[in-house]
Amino acid sequence: MNARVFDDRPCFLGEGPLWHPEREQLFWFDIIGRTLLTRKGGDTGAWTFDDMVSAAGWIDRDHLLVAGETALLKLNVETREREIVAGLPIGEGLRTNDGRADPWGGFWISSMGKKAETDAGAIYRFYRGAVTKLFSSITIPNAICFSPDRAFGHFADTDRGLVKRVRLDAETGIPVGEPEIYLDLAAEGLSPDGAVIDAKGNMWLAEWGAGRVAVHDPSGAFIEAISIGAPHTSCPAFGGADFSTLYCTTAREGLDAEALAEHPESGNVFFAENVGRGQPEPAVII
Repeated sequence: MNARVFDDRPCFLGEGPLWHPEREQLFWFDIIGRTLLTRKGGDTGAWTFDDMVSAAGWIDRDHLLVAGETALLKLNVETREREIVAGLPIGEGLRTNDGRADPWGGFWISSMGKKAETDAGAIYRFYRGAVTKLFSSITIPNAICFSPDRAFGHFADTDRGLVKRVRLDAETGIPVGEPEIYLDLAAEGLSPDGAVIDAKGNMWLAEWGAGRVAVHDPSGAFIEAISIGAPHTSCPAFGGADFSTLYCTTAREGLDAEALAEHPESGNVFFAENVGRGQPEPAVII
């Protein structure tokens, strides 16, 4: 199945799609452009920030938690008012990357070097006002997502071609024990980027450079792939009234003039209808 263009505003580095279940509206980011974008039907919008922003969770109908380079911000999407919820001590020369709310009302957010320096990245969790570092020594952290039974959290190191999972405490959502390898795609030359898990527990994984979203069952077995009309697929999300529409951000980063001429829709957001059944993102508790 091939996806179609949902929004044709080209992002240099599209990331972090979020379907707001109460507003029935898609939000996403152009990290390098320091912009949050949105579309609902024919209506579009955008918010520009002073530093790079990359991921968000929803707090209530009108507020998002937005991850920037130095802080988590509470954004009122109606009034555009912003306030700092918590500082992010990720360090100089770094930016945030992938992120997602967890089923306990927390929010996981990753950091990485602005030049993708080896092992410079980490994953943090914001939970009820406090920010805690969970994992470190990751080059390009991606694929933060959670199994529907709340048993596992997942994350990837795109640079190493690995997706890992870690068991989570049932009461608190805190990681228990060491992460284990869920997918090793290095031998196939595939680069796992953003991911989301559907209601059946299958992972929908954007593969940077492959122009597709691959589906893997809970054991890691490959099921199918959705073709995207841009090579640098970055992150999927489920949305729509019944969460059966798959959205995926893409990027123009890393593509030369020849590649962009061959793939002119790079940087757009794509969608494919009736491909699976996702689950609504949980609200972030602040």
